[in-house]
Amino acid sequence: MRTTINIDDDLYAKAVELTGVREKTALLREGLKALIERESALRLALLGGSEPDIE
Repeated sequence: MRTTINIDDDLYAKAVELTGVREKTALLREGLKALIERESALRLALLGGSEPDIE
């Protein structure tokens, strides 16, 4: 999918500095994957299981 987005210059610079990924499409892809992984882990932790106090 093609789309036009506005990226905060400071956030972009920090992301490039931390990851070394300079290509905007690749950087956005990695950011989305990290967000999905984080939110998926949080939802899984909220289900409780044998470690209900995990954060």
